Amino acid sequence: MSDRRGRLTVYLGAAPGVGKTYAMLGEARRRRERGTDVVVGYVETHGREHTAGMLDGLEVLPRREVEHRGTRFTEMDVDAILARAPAVVLVDELAHTNVPGSAREKRAEDVEVIRAAGIDVVTTVNIQHLESLNDQVERITGVRQRETVPDVVVRTADQIQLVDMAPEALRRRMAHGNVYRPENVDASLTSYFRVGNLTALRELALLWLADRVDDALGDYRRAHRIDHPWPTKERVVVAVTGGPESETLIRRGAKLAERAVGSELLAVHVIADDGLRDPGERQVARAQQLVATLGGTFHTVVGEDVARAVVDFATGADATMLVVGVSRHGRVRRLFTGSSGDRIASLAGAVDVHLVTHDQAARATRARGVLSSLSTRRQVAGWVAAVVLPVVLTWLLQRFEDTDQLPLAEMLLLAGTVLVALVGGLLPALAAAVVSFFTLNWFFTPPTGVLTVAEPANFVALLVYVAVAGGVATVVDRASRRAAEATRARTEAATMGALSRSVLTGQDTAEAVVARLRETFGQDAVSLLARTPSGWQVVAASGAPCAPTPDEGDTRVRVDDDHVLVLTGDPLRASDQRVLEGFAVQTSLVLEYRRLRTREDRAAVLETAEATSTALLRAVSHDLRTPLATMRTSVDGLVGGGDLVGPDDRAELVRSLDDGIDRLERLIDHLLDLSRLEAGLLQPVLSDRSLDEVLPLAVAGHPPGAVSLEVDESVPMVRTDVGMLERVVANLVGNAVRASWQDEATGPTPVRVLAHVLPRTVEVLVVDRGPGVPAALRERMFAPFQRLDDSSVGGLGLGLAVARGLTEALGGTLEAEDTPGGGLTMVLALPRAEPPSLTGRG
Repeated sequence: MSDRRGRLTVYLGAAPGVGKTYAMLGEARRRRERGTDVVVGYVETHGREHTAGMLDGLEVLPRREVEHRGTRFTEMDVDAILARAPAVVLVDELAHTNVPGSAREKRAEDVEVIRAAGIDVVTTVNIQHLESLNDQVERITGVRQRETVPDVVVRTADQIQLVDMAPEALRRRMAHGNVYRPENVDASLTSYFRVGNLTALRELALLWLADRVDDALGDYRRAHRIDHPWPTKERVVVAVTGGPESETLIRRGAKLAERAVGSELLAVHVIADDGLRDPGERQVARAQQLVATLGGTFHTVVGEDVARAVVDFATGADATMLVVGVSRHGRVRRLFTGSSGDRIASLAGAVDVHLVTHDQAARATRARGVLSSLSTRRQVAGWVAAVVLPVVLTWLLQRFEDTDQLPLAEMLLLAGTVLVALVGGLLPALAAAVVSFFTLNWFFTPPTGVLTVAEPANFVALLVYVAVAGGVATVVDRASRRAAEATRARTEAATMGALSRSVLTGQDTAEAVVARLRETFGQDAVSLLARTPSGWQVVAASGAPCAPTPDEGDTRVRVDDDHVLVLTGDPLRASDQRVLEGFAVQTSLVLEYRRLRTREDRAAVLETAEATSTALLRAVSHDLRTPLATMRTSVDGLVGGGDLVGPDDRAELVRSLDDGIDRLERLIDHLLDLSRLEAGLLQPVLSDRSLDEVLPLAVAGHPPGAVSLEVDESVPMVRTDVGMLERVVANLVGNAVRASWQDEATGPTPVRVLAHVLPRTVEVLVVDRGPGVPAALRERMFAPFQRLDDSSVGGLGLGLAVARGLTEALGGTLEAEDTPGGGLTMVLALPRAEPPSLTGRG
């Protein structure tokens, strides 16, 4: 095998009949004329005369015959090509599927084997056979292509040649009989080869190849380290701030992108690398959704310099245009700091910058600059300190008789300005700086007592003081805000982390969520409301008074279409909205978990019912057959036997018939009892009864010596239903007798029925010496249709299930224990009758 991998050249056709094979054969003839060793591995001429003529003079390798279902087919002979080892081989119809029984499933796999041997391959394929375009082609033409080739095979080809032809020209070729046989021309022209279909296929081919060319151009630029963008394709990048103007910018960018065919729309949002400045996740999410709706892509980058980050992204994406909104900052701020749009325009270089005006320009930030995030109490304290503190410091300095107090006064008043900034923020600090300026001028700068300055140096000192005071106040205010934001972000992160852990562990309930929400935000009450046809209903609540409707609360947050969280108490700050939305998300997850759990419970009930039904049908079909067969045989013998049946035989048949009827009645009684128990329709009639009047009836009907009733008359009465208790004991005794008689090694051992008196209950013990039941299976034997190792006939495995159900209906319990020395003891605990109350006697 050669170390060199063969090159792949693909002739890509927009539609059948455009001339792919003809063009491939033309290249083969040109290569042969240049002395290249070219052979034809497989070419399909489809009976076209001009295409067949191009094979003249070319070496054509014989095909391999393959038999499938009695029919012989011809396929490309890969072994013959490898043995011939030409420099170039022609392989038509790359997407072809080989006949079953071939060495490989697809012809594309054969091509890979040939290339691995160092042989160059020239092949053909139509655009409709590319795997990624299969669905689109079906929507356009109504025909789904059964033979496809993965895009990566064609995309990674060393050379792709597009074979294109105008739809009208291709239809003329078909009309002249140069593509299909004459009898197929009319049907093809009116179906697959309509002008609209051919135009759409042609556009698909051009766009797909344009993407491939764009990838190749990107590889070339990276290989040659070309950083500046080449405007080969229109790419519009929209800078999204997350503010209310973002949607306007995105729509304007989409309109610009629509002007050029094949253009791309990209939106970029810059996050500060300190992670503190956040315009609002909800607004950014809406912008991201709008970009996806318009067919664009949304990107997020991190950077301190917003303008530089946007330009770097646009350059890396080979953008041709940047869409930027007019700054929302006021004129004063733009005068000193400029705007992001201006900086982006200066940094963009060859990228066009489109500046878009909007309604929010110079509005939101001015309002935000006036308002303070500090509490009202701190703001009032700051304004009071801005006036009082310079006056107090001036009064203290005036107490000293030192004539040159200007440096000391400047330092003290500067410290006072910093203190005001820490307490009340920027605006009170600037006011304190102005008050301090006039105080210094009037009291400490010669000549004192007037607002004039004699020495130029003192005037410069006052101006420097004001500038330093203003700068220090600004820095202190900003640092204080950042510290508060960092503390809030840390608190939010801890809260959100706790929420995430509780959601992942699935431990939260709706009640726990509202209680945690009330505790986190210090609210008076929090309620989760659900919308119902009759109005709002409280699902969970914490605190008081809870708002029964959303309108009666102070803060509302939507959970989903039918649920809302309502908070009663102090209004929340805008900065708390993100954490509040986190609680809303957690609440929705809790509600979804509750819905899923309800569905799971319902599914478990249905699964149990289905399993019960299945077991019932299986048991009925098997176990009812025995008594029915016995009864049928007895009836046939009595009716059809005539004089041949003697008196003894007739009596035996009657007994068998009677036994079958009794067995069938027991089975039906068990089924009805189980059905009534599961439906809750079996209600006992309780009364005080003595065991010695119930147990003898329950143990009757067994062979002599099979049951030993050992209950003393002194046993207290129990609170029970006579009929239900009799059936429970009869069931337990019957099972014990069968278990004891199955032990053939020691023979039958009598089943003992005992009574054990406890302070609140009386235990009826049914003791057998049978094989017993392993501890792991004892609880299972009380489930319906569980017979375990019981090999007796005529039972559905319902006896113990019915017995436990009846016992629980009586207010008792039924458990299984080991019998000392071997066997099983059924412990039936019944509540004792209440002693008669003693009334007072005269």
